[in-house]
Amino acid sequence: MALHVSNTALPHLPTPEPLQCGRFTLSFERPLVMGILNVTPDSFSDGGKFALRGDALRQAERMLLDGADMIDIGGESTRPGAPPVPLDEELERVIPLVEQLRAAQVPLSVDTYKPELMRHALAAGADLINDIWGFRLPGAIDAVRDSQCGLCVMHMLGEPQTMQLGEPAYQDVVGEVRAFLEERVAALTQAGVAKRRISVDPGFGFGKAVIEHNYALLAHLPDTAPRGEPPSPEAFPILAGMSRKSMLGAVTGRAAPERMAASIAAAVCAAERGAAILRVHDVAQTVDALKVWAAMRDAARRS
Repeated sequence: MALHVSNTALPHLPTPEPLQCGRFTLSFERPLVMGILNVTPDSFSDGGKFALRGDALRQAERMLLDGADMIDIGGESTRPGAPPVPLDEELERVIPLVEQLRAAQVPLSVDTYKPELMRHALAAGADLINDIWGFRLPGAIDAVRDSQCGLCVMHMLGEPQTMQLGEPAYQDVVGEVRAFLEERVAALTQAGVAKRRISVDPGFGFGKAVIEHNYALLAHLPDTAPRGEPPSPEAFPILAGMSRKSMLGAVTGRAAPERMAASIAAAVCAAERGAAILRVHDVAQTVDALKVWAAMRDAARRS
Protein backbone atom coordinates (compact mmCIF):
# COMPACT_ATOMS: atom_id res chain seq x y z
CA MET A 1 0.00 0.00 0.00
CA ALA A 2 1.51 3.33 -1.06
CA LEU A 3 1.14 6.29 1.30
CA HIS A 4 1.97 9.78 0.06
CA VAL A 5 1.87 11.96 3.16
CA SER A 6 3.73 14.92 4.57
CA ASN A 7 3.19 15.06 8.35
CA THR A 8 5.00 11.95 9.55
CA ALA A 9 7.09 14.02 11.97
CA LEU A 10 4.00 15.63 13.56
CA PRO A 11 5.10 19.27 13.36
CA HIS A 12 3.01 21.94 15.07
CA LEU A 13 -0.41 21.96 13.40
CA PRO A 14 -2.22 25.28 13.01
CA THR A 15 -5.60 25.69 14.71
CA PRO A 16 -8.46 24.73 12.34
CA GLU A 17 -10.68 27.46 11.00
CA PRO A 18 -13.85 28.24 13.04
CA LEU A 19 -16.93 26.26 12.05
CA GLN A 20 -20.32 27.91 11.52
CA CYS A 21 -22.66 25.50 13.28
CA GLY A 22 -26.24 26.73 13.35
CA ARG A 23 -26.66 28.92 16.44
CA PHE A 24 -22.96 28.66 17.24
CA THR A 25 -19.54 29.49 15.82
CA LEU A 26 -17.12 26.85 17.04
CA SER A 27 -13.46 27.64 17.58
CA PHE A 28 -10.83 25.00 18.12
CA GLU A 29 -8.18 26.23 20.53
CA ARG A 30 -8.72 22.75 21.99
CA PRO A 31 -10.45 19.70 20.53
CA LEU A 32 -14.19 19.65 21.22
CA VAL A 33 -15.82 16.53 22.68
CA MET A 34 -18.98 15.33 20.92
CA GLY A 35 -21.03 12.97 23.06
CA ILE A 36 -22.74 10.09 21.24
CA LEU A 37 -26.47 9.70 21.94
CA ASN A 38 -27.71 6.58 20.14
CA VAL A 39 -31.49 6.27 20.41
CA THR A 40 -31.54 2.91 18.65
CA PRO A 41 -32.14 -0.68 19.73
CA ASP A 42 -29.18 -2.08 17.78
CA SER A 43 -26.12 0.20 17.85
CA PHE A 44 -22.94 -1.84 18.16
CA SER A 45 -21.92 -0.68 21.64
CA ASP A 46 -24.92 0.79 23.46
CA GLY A 47 -27.91 -0.36 21.44
CA GLY A 48 -31.14 -0.23 23.43
CA LYS A 49 -29.70 1.56 26.49
CA PHE A 50 -31.15 4.93 25.49
CA ALA A 51 -33.97 3.96 23.14
CA LEU A 52 -36.58 5.28 25.59
CA ARG A 53 -36.86 9.07 25.48
CA GLY A 54 -36.49 9.55 29.22
CA ASP A 55 -33.32 7.46 29.27
CA ALA A 56 -31.95 9.41 26.29
CA LEU A 57 -32.59 12.76 27.97
CA ARG A 58 -30.92 11.59 31.18
CA GLN A 59 -27.90 10.38 29.21
CA ALA A 60 -27.67 13.72 27.41
CA GLU A 61 -27.78 15.54 30.74
CA ARG A 62 -25.09 13.24 32.12
CA MET A 63 -22.81 13.88 29.13
CA LEU A 64 -23.28 17.65 29.44
CA LEU A 65 -22.41 17.52 33.15
CA ASP A 66 -19.35 15.46 32.20
CA GLY A 67 -18.15 18.21 29.87
CA ALA A 68 -19.51 17.37 26.42
CA ASP A 69 -19.23 20.34 24.05
CA MET A 70 -21.74 18.88 21.57
CA ILE A 71 -24.33 16.09 21.41
CA ASP A 72 -24.68 13.84 18.35
CA ILE A 73 -28.15 12.23 18.13
CA GLY A 74 -28.52 9.10 16.01
CA GLY A 75 -31.80 7.32 15.29
CA GLU A 76 -30.45 4.61 12.98
CA SER A 77 -27.53 2.29 13.61
CA THR A 78 -24.81 2.46 10.95
CA ARG A 79 -22.78 -0.47 12.27
CA PRO A 80 -21.68 -2.94 9.57
CA GLY A 81 -24.67 -4.98 8.42
CA ALA A 82 -27.25 -2.79 10.15
CA PRO A 83 -30.66 -2.73 8.41
CA PRO A 84 -32.12 0.64 7.36
CA VAL A 85 -34.78 2.26 9.55
CA PRO A 86 -38.03 3.63 8.06
CA LEU A 87 -38.14 7.42 7.92
CA ASP A 88 -41.18 7.79 10.18
CA GLU A 89 -39.56 5.65 12.87
CA GLU A 90 -36.31 7.63 12.74
CA LEU A 91 -38.24 10.90 12.90
CA GLU A 92 -40.08 9.72 16.01
CA ARG A 93 -36.79 8.78 17.68
CA VAL A 94 -34.84 11.94 16.83
CA ILE A 95 -37.02 15.03 16.44
CA PRO A 96 -38.53 15.18 19.97
CA LEU A 97 -35.01 14.94 21.42
CA VAL A 98 -33.77 17.81 19.28
CA GLU A 99 -36.71 19.91 20.40
CA GLN A 100 -36.20 19.09 24.07
CA LEU A 101 -32.41 19.46 24.09
CA ARG A 102 -32.28 22.87 22.39
CA ALA A 103 -32.46 24.53 25.79
CA ALA A 104 -29.14 22.92 26.74
CA GLN A 105 -27.36 25.63 24.72
CA VAL A 106 -24.77 23.37 23.12
CA PRO A 107 -24.62 22.45 19.43
CA LEU A 108 -26.94 19.58 18.55
CA SER A 109 -25.81 17.29 15.77
CA VAL A 110 -28.09 14.82 13.99
CA ASP A 111 -26.48 11.73 12.52
CA THR A 112 -28.49 10.96 9.38
CA TYR A 113 -28.18 10.54 5.62
CA LYS A 114 -31.90 10.97 4.85
CA PRO A 115 -32.71 14.37 3.27
CA GLU A 116 -36.22 14.48 4.72
CA LEU A 117 -34.93 13.84 8.22
CA MET A 118 -32.32 16.56 7.69
CA ARG A 119 -35.09 19.04 6.87
CA HIS A 120 -37.15 18.10 9.93
CA ALA A 121 -34.08 18.15 12.18
CA LEU A 122 -33.11 21.63 11.03
CA ALA A 123 -36.67 22.86 11.51
CA ALA A 124 -36.58 21.44 15.05
CA GLY A 125 -33.35 23.31 15.80
CA ALA A 126 -30.42 21.01 14.95
CA ASP A 127 -27.13 22.85 14.48
CA LEU A 128 -25.12 20.25 12.54
CA ILE A 129 -25.92 17.42 10.15
CA ASN A 130 -23.49 14.50 10.34
CA ASP A 131 -23.89 12.45 7.14
CA ILE A 132 -22.10 9.12 6.70
CA TRP A 133 -22.92 9.32 2.97
CA GLY A 134 -21.19 12.66 2.56
CA PHE A 135 -24.34 14.37 1.21
CA ARG A 136 -24.32 12.14 -1.88
CA LEU A 137 -27.93 10.97 -1.80
CA PRO A 138 -30.40 12.82 -4.04
CA GLY A 139 -31.82 15.83 -2.23
CA ALA A 140 -29.25 15.88 0.60
CA ILE A 141 -27.47 19.05 -0.51
CA ASP A 142 -30.79 20.76 -1.21
CA ALA A 143 -31.93 19.90 2.32
CA VAL A 144 -29.05 21.73 3.98
CA ARG A 145 -27.94 24.35 1.46
CA ASP A 146 -30.09 27.29 2.58
CA SER A 147 -29.62 26.87 6.33
CA GLN A 148 -26.76 27.99 8.58
CA CYS A 149 -26.14 24.51 9.97
CA GLY A 150 -22.72 22.95 10.11
CA LEU A 151 -22.05 19.89 7.97
CA CYS A 152 -19.85 16.88 8.61
CA VAL A 153 -18.86 15.14 5.38
CA MET A 154 -17.74 11.55 5.97
CA HIS A 155 -15.92 9.07 3.76
CA MET A 156 -17.50 5.64 3.40
CA LEU A 157 -16.54 2.90 0.96
CA GLY A 158 -19.69 0.96 0.08
CA GLU A 159 -22.72 1.14 2.37
CA PRO A 160 -23.43 -0.02 5.93
CA GLN A 161 -24.99 -3.32 4.86
CA THR A 162 -21.93 -4.39 2.83
CA MET A 163 -18.98 -2.11 3.65
CA GLN A 164 -17.10 -4.65 5.78
CA LEU A 165 -17.89 -7.72 3.70
CA GLY A 166 -14.76 -9.02 2.05
CA GLU A 167 -11.60 -6.92 2.28
CA PRO A 168 -11.82 -3.19 1.46
CA ALA A 169 -9.15 -2.29 -1.09
CA TYR A 170 -7.20 0.93 -1.61
CA GLN A 171 -3.98 1.75 -3.41
CA ASP A 172 -3.40 4.74 -1.11
CA VAL A 173 -6.05 4.95 1.61
CA VAL A 174 -5.01 8.40 2.85
CA GLY A 175 -4.88 9.93 -0.61
CA GLU A 176 -8.12 8.29 -1.73
CA VAL A 177 -10.01 9.41 1.36
CA ARG A 178 -8.72 12.94 0.87
CA ALA A 179 -9.69 12.92 -2.83
CA PHE A 180 -13.21 11.79 -1.95
CA LEU A 181 -13.59 14.50 0.69
CA GLU A 182 -12.22 17.12 -1.71
CA GLU A 183 -14.82 16.09 -4.29
CA ARG A 184 -17.66 16.29 -1.77
CA VAL A 185 -16.51 19.66 -0.46
CA ALA A 186 -16.36 20.92 -4.05
CA ALA A 187 -19.91 19.65 -4.68
CA LEU A 188 -21.17 21.47 -1.59
CA THR A 189 -19.39 24.75 -2.27
CA GLN A 190 -20.45 24.74 -5.93
CA ALA A 191 -24.04 24.36 -4.69
CA GLY A 192 -23.61 27.50 -2.58
CA VAL A 193 -22.60 26.07 0.82
CA ALA A 194 -20.03 28.29 2.54
CA LYS A 195 -16.73 26.60 3.38
CA ARG A 196 -17.00 27.88 6.96
CA ARG A 197 -19.92 25.44 7.48
CA ILE A 198 -17.99 22.30 6.47
CA SER A 199 -16.08 19.77 8.56
CA VAL A 200 -14.77 16.40 7.40
CA ASP A 201 -14.47 12.86 8.78
CA PRO A 202 -12.22 10.15 7.28
CA GLY A 203 -14.75 7.50 8.32
CA PHE A 204 -12.90 5.14 10.63
CA GLY A 205 -14.45 1.69 10.30
CA PHE A 206 -16.62 2.55 7.29
CA GLY A 207 -15.25 0.38 4.51
CA LYS A 208 -11.72 0.11 5.93
CA ALA A 209 -9.52 -2.89 6.75
CA VAL A 210 -9.68 -3.05 10.53
CA ILE A 211 -5.99 -2.44 11.24
CA GLU A 212 -4.22 -1.56 7.98
CA HIS A 213 -6.48 1.24 6.77
CA ASN A 214 -7.84 2.64 10.04
CA TYR A 215 -4.43 3.05 11.66
CA ALA A 216 -2.93 4.54 8.50
CA LEU A 217 -5.70 7.15 8.59
CA LEU A 218 -5.10 7.85 12.27
CA ALA A 219 -1.33 8.08 11.86
CA HIS A 220 -1.66 10.54 8.99
CA LEU A 221 -4.87 12.25 10.03
CA PRO A 222 -3.97 15.79 8.83
CA ASP A 223 -3.41 14.45 5.32
CA THR A 224 -6.96 13.11 5.07
CA ALA A 225 -8.44 16.62 4.98
CA PRO A 226 -9.04 18.51 1.72
CA ARG A 227 -6.26 20.84 0.63
CA GLY A 228 -6.91 24.54 0.90
CA GLU A 229 -5.58 27.34 -1.30
CA PRO A 230 -2.64 27.45 -0.85
CA PRO A 231 -2.50 23.79 0.25
CA SER A 232 -3.41 23.63 3.94
CA PRO A 233 -4.81 20.41 5.44
CA GLU A 234 -6.09 22.36 8.45
CA ALA A 235 -8.55 24.49 6.45
CA PHE A 236 -11.43 22.16 7.32
CA PRO A 237 -11.95 20.89 10.90
CA ILE A 238 -11.53 17.13 11.18
CA LEU A 239 -13.98 15.01 13.17
CA ALA A 240 -12.55 11.72 14.43
CA GLY A 241 -14.89 8.95 15.57
CA MET A 242 -13.15 5.81 16.81
CA SER A 243 -14.89 5.27 20.13
CA ARG A 244 -15.24 1.55 21.00
CA LYS A 245 -14.84 0.53 17.33
CA SER A 246 -13.50 -2.78 16.05
CA MET A 247 -10.15 -1.19 15.14
CA LEU A 248 -9.58 -0.90 18.90
CA GLY A 249 -10.84 -4.40 19.65
CA ALA A 250 -8.49 -5.79 17.01
CA VAL A 251 -5.40 -4.63 18.90
CA THR A 252 -6.66 -5.04 22.49
CA GLY A 253 -8.73 -8.20 22.15
CA ARG A 254 -11.55 -6.56 24.10
CA ALA A 255 -15.29 -6.46 23.38
CA ALA A 256 -16.96 -3.13 22.62
CA PRO A 257 -18.13 -2.34 26.19
CA GLU A 258 -14.56 -2.94 27.46
CA ARG A 259 -12.80 -0.55 25.07
CA MET A 260 -12.91 2.64 27.13
CA ALA A 261 -9.15 2.85 27.70
CA ALA A 262 -8.44 2.13 24.05
CA SER A 263 -11.02 4.74 22.99
CA ILE A 264 -9.37 7.37 25.17
CA ALA A 265 -5.96 6.51 23.76
CA ALA A 266 -7.33 6.85 20.22
CA ALA A 267 -8.90 10.21 21.07
CA VAL A 268 -5.61 11.56 22.41
CA CYS A 269 -3.77 10.27 19.33
CA ALA A 270 -6.31 12.07 17.14
CA ALA A 271 -5.99 15.28 19.18
CA GLU A 272 -2.21 15.12 18.77
CA ARG A 273 -2.75 14.88 15.02
CA GLY A 274 -5.00 17.89 14.78
CA ALA A 275 -8.54 16.53 15.19
CA ALA A 276 -10.96 19.36 15.97
CA ILE A 277 -13.90 17.25 17.17
CA LEU A 278 -13.76 13.89 18.94
CA ARG A 279 -16.93 11.81 18.81
CA VAL A 280 -17.02 9.59 21.92
CA HIS A 281 -19.18 7.47 24.20
CA ASP A 282 -17.11 8.02 27.37
CA VAL A 283 -17.31 11.78 27.79
CA ALA A 284 -15.97 12.36 31.31
CA GLN A 285 -12.94 10.13 30.83
CA THR A 286 -12.12 11.64 27.44
CA VAL A 287 -12.45 15.19 28.80
CA ASP A 288 -10.02 14.37 31.63
CA ALA A 289 -7.52 12.76 29.27
CA LEU A 290 -7.63 15.77 26.95
CA LYS A 291 -7.01 18.15 29.87
CA VAL A 292 -3.79 16.27 30.65
CA TRP A 293 -2.80 16.25 26.97
CA ALA A 294 -3.55 19.99 26.64
CA ALA A 295 -1.46 20.82 29.73
CA MET A 296 1.47 18.93 28.21
CA ARG A 297 0.94 20.67 24.85
CA ASP A 298 0.83 24.10 26.43
CA ALA A 299 3.97 23.44 28.49
CA ALA A 300 5.77 22.33 25.32
CA ARG A 301 4.75 25.54 23.56
CA ARG A 302 6.05 27.67 26.42
CA SER A 303 9.42 25.93 26.56
